[in-house]
Amino acid sequence: MSAKDKLPKLIDPGAAAQSYTARESWRIFGIMAEFVEATERLNAIRPAVSIFGSARTPPDHKYYMLAEKICRLLSDAGFSVISGGGPGIMEAANKGAYFGKSPSVGLNIQLPMEQAANPYQDISQTFQHFFARKFMFVKFATAYVVLPGGFGTLDELMEALTLMQTGKSRRFPLILVHEPFWRGMLDWFRDRLVSEGMIAAGDMDLLQVIDEPEQVVEAIFKFYEGRGFAPLPAEHELLLNL
Repeated sequence: MSAKDKLPKLIDPGAAAQSYTARESWRIFGIMAEFVEATERLNAIRPAVSIFGSARTPPDHKYYMLAEKICRLLSDAGFSVISGGGPGIMEAANKGAYFGKSPSVGLNIQLPMEQAANPYQDISQTFQHFFARKFMFVKFATAYVVLPGGFGTLDELMEALTLMQTGKSRRFPLILVHEPFWRGMLDWFRDRLVSEGMIAAGDMDLLQVIDEPEQVVEAIFKFYEGRGFAPLPAEHELLLNL
């Protein structure tokens, strides 16, 4: 055997590219399956409210207890409650709804850390892809209720604001809970984004800040007063093209 024959064989770039392309093609079918399965399972939960907040909030924290109370009231008022299905405020949301009258829904995500499904879920749907999961939060939401949280919470908040601002989603109540937590962000929105023309002053009307659980429920009912919770025909078209 020659010295050349003893050298390690290099991967054929063409073969590697073909293998990668094949994997990408099959991945599309997996994504489609996530959309189809989740849509079929969640179609019956309307009206529903999507709840967001930190995964790191312990059960004895005031934010946890606040989320639990809000979601118990929402559930008893006839709203399914959708959370990310994990610990912290997500668990509080599902727990409040679980002991109420309406379904408690968890949209779980496979993560290397922090995410383990909480036990308070009547409907539990697991996703591998963040974008499929995020789509379901918006598609089935009658309202968003956003409690204190970190990057993930802010991500969901900003996406909802962007979709409504750009007309890609129907308008729905977007409620921030616990004003002291959000005050600095909202001041910055006004002092920088509005004053420097990055957003219109009217874009701030996409947000509400409410501290009392009962008032959260009242605000959602007030928004839909006289029209019902079902999407209007034009809104239905928007949801089909999210």
